[in-house]
Amino acid sequence: MQQGYAAVLCVLAVLGLEATAPGECELTRLLQDKLQYEMRLQYMKHYFPIDYTVQVQYEEVLRPSNITRLRNGTVSEAALRYLWFHVSSQAVLRIREVLPEKHPSWKYTQELCQLFDALGEEYSKYRQTDVEAVVADLVKLIHSAGAESRSKAVRPKALLDNCLKVMRMLYGVPC
Repeated sequence: MQQGYAAVLCVLAVLGLEATAPGECELTRLLQDKLQYEMRLQYMKHYFPIDYTVQVQYEEVLRPSNITRLRNGTVSEAALRYLWFHVSSQAVLRIREVLPEKHPSWKYTQELCQLFDALGEEYSKYRQTDVEAVVADLVKLIHSAGAESRSKAVRPKALLDNCLKVMRMLYGVPC
């Protein structure tokens, strides 16, 4: 069994693909279940006022087109997953910041935060020095407190829609 797993990793390395940890795949499956369309619609649209938006930094909006552009710039898949994790977990925290504890979406966002915390354990082995400079700079911008000048208003559902689309792009093949 161990030799078979090692052989698969060797084949992936030869093909230029970077393997994901089994825990990472399981957590993204759980996230995908939590981010089903019906749940996003109910918790992030129906339970919010019409046209409600959350202020986020410009860099906290990660779309599939951004991933495609970074891939064309030869950024590794592991670095893209690292970036997706930081952007998505920060987006969920931004949504949660605006919710009072008795809000119907509070428990849902709390569950998402717990899944991202568990995924953070998987990513704790990465350091910003281990990923490409472009990704490291973006992660620094996302976590910098003084970057509020470059903010934009985004609907909570749109943030989670982008989170799911990018997650499917990055984890569809390896998981």
